[in-house]
Amino acid sequence: MAVGRILSYGGKTVWMLIVGFIGAAVVSVMLLTKTAELRYQRDVNRMVYNDNLGVLNEVKSKLGLTGDSLKALLDESPAEAANQPYIVVSMADHRLWYKQGKEVLYEAPVATGSGKELVGGSAGQWRFETPRGRLTVKAKDEDPEWVPPDWHYVEMAHKKGLGIVHLDPGQSLPAGDGVITTQNGEVVKRFSNGQTVSLGGGVEGKEIVANGNIVVPPYGTSARRYVGVLGTRRLELGDGYGIHGTDHPETIGQSVSHGCVRMRNEDIEKLYPMVAVGTPVYIY
Repeated sequence: MAVGRILSYGGKTVWMLIVGFIGAAVVSVMLLTKTAELRYQRDVNRMVYNDNLGVLNEVKSKLGLTGDSLKALLDESPAEAANQPYIVVSMADHRLWYKQGKEVLYEAPVATGSGKELVGGSAGQWRFETPRGRLTVKAKDEDPEWVPPDWHYVEMAHKKGLGIVHLDPGQSLPAGDGVITTQNGEVVKRFSNGQTVSLGGGVEGKEIVANGNIVVPPYGTSARRYVGVLGTRRLELGDGYGIHGTDHPETIGQSVSHGCVRMRNEDIEKLYPMVAVGTPVYIY
């Protein structure tokens, strides 16, 4: 009996020790998990001044990426090329940093996409967002010209309460005492007396209007090229996006663009010679 009681008590003691050990292990795991979460949050808050792994992980988690091409691009971080300069753009902070490793070589305020939607009926629907993720500087332009997409004319028509009409190469649109047509790469007005007058290059806010409609010029004509809108310099990121100057410096520091990253002309002129084609750009 005495031996049995000792074995019984010993078994309970061993069981209690096992339970205590398991409990301690669970608590340790929870503490480690919480510590990891806090460290992750700290890294996200410091993402600009660290190696940016936090940026990439946060972007991936927010977008719910699993196996698409953007995920593959995001998997390559500045930490893997610590000596290679790269650009970081924070849409929340409206700020751009040009970095090499952890060193900030240049920084400046920016404007980014408004996030607004534009519906143009049969013309289409657009959302003006700056793309998140990893992009690359594909080309550089001085005094760039802007070739506005169709959405620009839809937007201007909405603002002015006008309709939209597309002008195809060689087509003639009735316009008062003449017609609007194309000639030698220009949009011209040919009057009934035979006189022809060029309607000039594109000027934002002064689009060609005929019979209550904004005329959308053909690609390749001077009327579809705007000078000065993109400022004095542009770093092309592909798909129509870029980091460029602006003729509206008062918009810097706001979410107002159609998707591009805008900088003051004096800022992009300082950044431009530093950045080489092929430089990674991380936008979050």
